[in-house]
Amino acid sequence: MPYIDGFPVQEHNFEVFARDAKDSLTPNSTQRTTLIVAGVYIVVIFILWHMPYLSVIIYPFKLLTVGFHEMSHALAGILTCAHIHSIELDPDEGGATRMSGGIPWITLPAGYLGSSFIGAALIACGFDTNASKIASLAMAAFFLCTLWWARKSWLPWLLILGMSGLIVLFWFVAGGVALRYFVLFVGVMSDMYVLWDVVDDTIARKVNGSDASSFAQICGCCPSQVWGVIWLIQAFAFFAAGIIIGLVAFKESASQQAEDSKHFLPVPGSSGAMQLFPTTFTSMMLCVAVTTVVMLRRW
Repeated sequence: MPYIDGFPVQEHNFEVFARDAKDSLTPNSTQRTTLIVAGVYIVVIFILWHMPYLSVIIYPFKLLTVGFHEMSHALAGILTCAHIHSIELDPDEGGATRMSGGIPWITLPAGYLGSSFIGAALIACGFDTNASKIASLAMAAFFLCTLWWARKSWLPWLLILGMSGLIVLFWFVAGGVALRYFVLFVGVMSDMYVLWDVVDDTIARKVNGSDASSFAQICGCCPSQVWGVIWLIQAFAFFAAGIIIGLVAFKESASQQAEDSKHFLPVPGSSGAMQLFPTTFTSMMLCVAVTTVVMLRRW
């Protein structure tokens, strides 16, 4: 064994690291199924996206990704001391976040980058049932925040009630496995929407009212297409990171995930759920009721 300054140095550290990295990134059978499903999602979304009549199937999810986009603007505005006036979701799949103050250098790109990050996080959580349960609760918090700023429009209420119903429904199917694939679909949809929207708004054609054109005016050094390419690369990076994190972090098999799911926010009626669920369900319903009442009073 070689020595440096009197201390032994282990040989082949790089080979050990490379082998460990290969083992971490090599998908097991459950992860391969998840990757195949994600690939099918991409193909199906691409086909439905360009079909004149069938595109109505994914229309609610398009609006949901618009909500992610606008909520990212709003959160960036809060972090930069902006005052959020409202969030609007348009039936034509558009959206707008009206705010005053803040730092435009941060709030403008936050829409695409924030929704890309959300999509990547949901993709990573889509590799594991318990992680998908946590992700669905995070989406519920997102829904409440969105309604707070968009409560005067009927569309967000209808959209969020529908998505909340799907989350509750899929939570009951196959011990939460259906919820995992639902979270995975929303994550893929969010990242795909960002990729196609950036290309459509900035690279394929110049939209004067886009985030990229507004950011280009503030920056003054590059056209909107350049910023579109930069945001596109970042969106691809987030998408890849979501898959890599899912492969590395969630190596449990489907049977192991099913067993773990029985003890973490279990489905009502399953073993271990009788004591936990009433308290959890009551707390969630109370939180939703109080929030709804407050929103209606402020309306």
